[in-house]
Amino acid sequence: MEDPSPWAWLLLALLLAWPIHNLVLAAFAFRTPRPRPVESRNAPHFWIIVPALNEELVVENTVRAALALDAPETPVRVLVVDDGSDDRTPEILASIDDPRLTVLRRDLPEARQGKGAALNAAYRVIREIATREDTASRTVLGVIDGDGRGSLNLLREVAAFFADRSVGAVQCRVRIHNRRPVLGLLQDVEFACVADTAQTLRDLVGSVGLGGNGQFTRLGELMRFGDHPWSDCLVEDLELGLRLHLAGVRVRYCRTGWVTQQAVVDVRRLVRQRTRWAQGNLQCVGYVPRLARSRRVGSVALVDFLHYLLTPWVTVPMSVLVAVLVALTCAGLVVPTAGSPLLAASADVPTALGVIAAAAMSPGLLWAVVHRVRLGEAGLVRCLLAGLSYPVFLLLGVVATWRALGRHVQGRQAWAKTERLVELPESSPLPELP
Repeated sequence: MEDPSPWAWLLLALLLAWPIHNLVLAAFAFRTPRPRPVESRNAPHFWIIVPALNEELVVENTVRAALALDAPETPVRVLVVDDGSDDRTPEILASIDDPRLTVLRRDLPEARQGKGAALNAAYRVIREIATREDTASRTVLGVIDGDGRGSLNLLREVAAFFADRSVGAVQCRVRIHNRRPVLGLLQDVEFACVADTAQTLRDLVGSVGLGGNGQFTRLGELMRFGDHPWSDCLVEDLELGLRLHLAGVRVRYCRTGWVTQQAVVDVRRLVRQRTRWAQGNLQCVGYVPRLARSRRVGSVALVDFLHYLLTPWVTVPMSVLVAVLVALTCAGLVVPTAGSPLLAASADVPTALGVIAAAAMSPGLLWAVVHRVRLGEAGLVRCLLAGLSYPVFLLLGVVATWRALGRHVQGRQAWAKTERLVELPESSPLPELP
C-alpha cells in the first residue's frame, strides 16, 4: 500500500488540532475562579462608566440597571458619557432623576473620537472627584456598554477580588440577553462558554484579557498611564489589559458576576462587528516584542498572549492552506491511505470528506453540550442546532479577518458603531450560576 503523502499528513494534523484544542479548553468549563481569602475593611467605591452615542433604544434600561447594582458598602455611582448624541439620548438621560448619576456631555469636534477618548474623558472627571473626596485609593472604575446589564451581585463578586490589594483589574463574564434566535444563541455559546472557559484558564496562567463590557480597574492603576489610559485602538479594552500586564498589574477573572449585552442578529452587521474586532487585534501585534522581553510576563502567559495576538495574522494564510487541501481532497489528490493511523480505511474521497466534516462539526457540538449542561437554559434541540451552525459562524469570522487585513493594509480606521435593537422596558435577569 502506498504511504500517505506529506500533504495527507498535514491535512490530518490540521483535522486533529482544532478538536483537540477545544477538548482541552472545555476541560476548564466547570472550574470557577475564586478570590483569595483576604480580610479588607476598605470596600471599593464603584463608578460605572457608560459610553453612549445615540443609544436611545437601550440607554434607560442600562443606566437604571447600573444604578440598581448592589454595591458592598458605598452606593454605586454612574457616569454616562453622552458622546455627541443627536437622537433622544440626552432627553432620556435628563429624565432619570438620581443624585448618583452624572452625565458628561461631549460636543463636536471633541466628541465622536472613539470609545477610548470617551472613556478617558470620564476617567479624568472621576479622578478629579475622587481626589477631591480623598477616595482615589479605593475607587474602582467599571465599564458597561450602552446595551449592558450587570447581574445584581456583580459589584459584590468583583469587590471580593479587589479585597486582595495585589489585584489591579477584574474582567467579569459576558452573556447575551437576546439569545432566542440561533445567531444570538451562537454568540452566547461564544461568550458564555468558549471565551468564559478561555478566561478561566487565563486566570490560572496570568493572562486574563480585558473586554469592552464588564471590565473593572482600580483608579490608581489607571493613573499610572496619565490622562489617557485608554488608547484610540479599535480594541482599546484588550490593549489596556496588555499595558496592565506589562506594568506587572495582576488581572483576575470573575465568572460569578456578569454583564449581558445585545447579540448582533443580522449577518452583515455581525461580519462588520467582527471585522472591527479583528482589525483591532491586528493593531496590537506591536506588543509582541514587549511581551516577549518582559520579566513580568510568565512563559505560559506569553504563549497565550502570542496565541491571540498572532491568530488574526495566521488566519488568512491558514484558511488558504485548508481550502487548498480540502479542494485537493475533493479532487482525490490528498486522500489518506491505509498508512494513516487515523484514517486506515479512508482510501476514498467520500470517507475522507466525511472525516473532514466530522472534525469541523465536533467542536461546535462539544460547546453546545457544555452550554446545555453548564447553563441549562436553552433546549437541547436549539443547543444542537447552534452547535451544527458553529462552523459557519466561525467561517464568518474568517471572512471578517480577511476584510480586517484589507482595511489594515489600506490604513482605514474609521468605524460606525453597532446599531442597537429595540428592547422592552425591563429585561428579565439571568439566573444565578453555580
